Amino acid sequence: MSEGPAPLLFAGREARLAALDALPRTLWLGSLTHAHGALEPRMAALVALRAGLVSGRVPADRDWAWPGPALARRLCDSLAELDLAAYCTGREGLSDTVVQSLLFHLDLVPDYRDRGASEAGALQRAIEAFGSDWRERRGQMDQLIEVFGKLPDDSKDARWDVLAGVLKSEGWQTVLRIRRLLERLADLAACIRRLGRARLSDETDEASRTPVTVMQSAVARRSEARTVRVPDMPGETRGVHRADRIARMLPAEAVLLGHPTLRLVWHARRAERTLLCYEDDDRTREVRHVDAPVLQPRPDPQQDRRLEMGPLLVCVDTSASMQGGAGEVAKAVVLEAVRTAHAQGRACHVFAFGGAGEVVDMEIAVDAEGIARLARFLGQGFGGGTDICGPLEYALARLEQAAWRMADLLVASDGDFGATPEVVARLDAAKRDLGLRVQGVLIGDRETIGFLEVADHIHPVRDWRRYGTEGRGAEPPIHTHRLTALYFPGALRTSENRDATVSGEVASAAVRAGLRRGQRLPDHLLPPHSSTDDSDA
Repeated sequence: MSEGPAPLLFAGREARLAALDALPRTLWLGSLTHAHGALEPRMAALVALRAGLVSGRVPADRDWAWPGPALARRLCDSLAELDLAAYCTGREGLSDTVVQSLLFHLDLVPDYRDRGASEAGALQRAIEAFGSDWRERRGQMDQLIEVFGKLPDDSKDARWDVLAGVLKSEGWQTVLRIRRLLERLADLAACIRRLGRARLSDETDEASRTPVTVMQSAVARRSEARTVRVPDMPGETRGVHRADRIARMLPAEAVLLGHPTLRLVWHARRAERTLLCYEDDDRTREVRHVDAPVLQPRPDPQQDRRLEMGPLLVCVDTSASMQGGAGEVAKAVVLEAVRTAHAQGRACHVFAFGGAGEVVDMEIAVDAEGIARLARFLGQGFGGGTDICGPLEYALARLEQAAWRMADLLVASDGDFGATPEVVARLDAAKRDLGLRVQGVLIGDRETIGFLEVADHIHPVRDWRRYGTEGRGAEPPIHTHRLTALYFPGALRTSENRDATVSGEVASAAVRAGLRRGQRLPDHLLPPHSSTDDSDA
C-alpha cells in the first residue's frame, strides 16, 4: 500500500504565516515585526482591515482579532470619523498606505511609554497622531479631487507617499489657483472637453442603453371563418337518399299509405329509416377562435459600445507676449486638458513652445511624476520668442505613432506667429489623410493670418486681460476678434485665394496687353512655364 507524500519539514511553522498570501509585500515587514500583539491575530486583523477598506467599509470592532477590544473600538471610531473607507474604495494602493500608517503609529506606543506615558496615554497619543496625519492627507486628497475631478489612478505610479510632498510645494498652490480660474472660464472648459475624435470601442458601456426592437415569439387568439355544410337543412336538393323525413319523402312512398296492406310496409320502412326522400342541405358560415403562434415586436434596451475619445495634443505658447493674463489663461488651458484626459482615460501630451528650438515636450499623466511635472510647468514664468513650426512638427511626428493616430491638436496662443508653407502643407495633409482637427484658443485681441492658416476653428478668450495682475482697470475687449478675416480676406492662404492668384509674370503680360478683369490672355503672350489656368486676368 503506497503512502502519501511526506509532510514538508517546516509546514507546521509556515502555516502560521498563511495570512501573508493575502497581504502585499509592502505590508509583510510591518505585520511580522510589529511590537504590539501576537503574530497570528495581528495578520488576520490586517487582512480583514485591508479587504474592508478596498470594499469601502471598516470592519466592526468586535470582528478585530487585534489589537484588543478597547483599542479596536478607538481605531474604528477614528477611521469612521476620517471616512477613509470612502477614499479607499477600489484602491488597493491607498488602502495599503492607510494600513502601513496605522502600523507605524501603533509601533510608536513603546516609545511613548519609555518617555513616561502610561499604557492608555501611549495608545491615545498613537491614535491621535494617526488621526492628525490622515486629516492632513484627506485634505490633500480633497484638493486632488477638486483639481482633477477624481483621485489619481490607483497603481504603483500613484506613489501616495511622494504625492504628499508634491501637494505641499509652491507649484501645487499655483495649480489650485489656476483651477479656481477655470471656474470663471466655463466656455473654455466646455470647448476643451469637446475635443477629440469619438470612436466606438469593442467594450460595452454599462451606463448607456439604446432601445432596440426585437421580434419575439408569442401566442395570439385569432378568428377564423369557414363555411360548414348542414345536412337536412332546407336549402339545395342534391338527390335522393333513404331517411325517415316525411316532409321530404317521394310521392311513391306516400302512395303506400293508401293501401291497407302496404300501409304496414310504409310504417316498417319509416321505422328503419329507409324511406326514399329527397336529399337536401344548406351551408352556414361558422366563426371560431384559435390560438396561433405569431412574432411581435418588443423594445429591448441593448448596451451601447463605449464611446472612446482620442488622445490630446496641446501646443501652448510660452513666449514673452503671453505674460500676465494671457499666460494665466494658457496655463488654465493645459490644466483643463489634463483634467479632461484624466476623467476620460485619455493620454495628454503638452508641447510648450517659445522661440526657435525652445520646445518643452512632456506627457502629463495624473500620477506622482505627472502632477509634479504639471506643478513645475504651471509655476514657471513665460518669456522668449515665438516659433510655431517646432511644436507642430513634434505633434505631426507624434501622430505617426499608432497610439496617437486618433489624437486632436489644441493650440493656445495669442496668434503672434506664422508657420512656413511647408509645415502648413504637412498639417493640411494630416487633416486630409488622418482626420486631424486643430482647435485654436485665441488669447489675444484678434485672430492672425498665421492662426487662421493653422486652426480649423478658433475659440476666443476676449477678456483675457482681467485674469492677470494687471486685470483691474484693463481696457474692454474689441467688438470682434475677426478683424483679419473681415478687413484682409485676400491675405489668407485659402484655396479660393490661391486659385484666384496669378503669378507676377502673367500679371505683367496682362497689363502690357491692356486686358481688363475677366479677359483671357492669349496663349502666345503667356510667359514660359505658365499654365493656361493662369491666363485669366
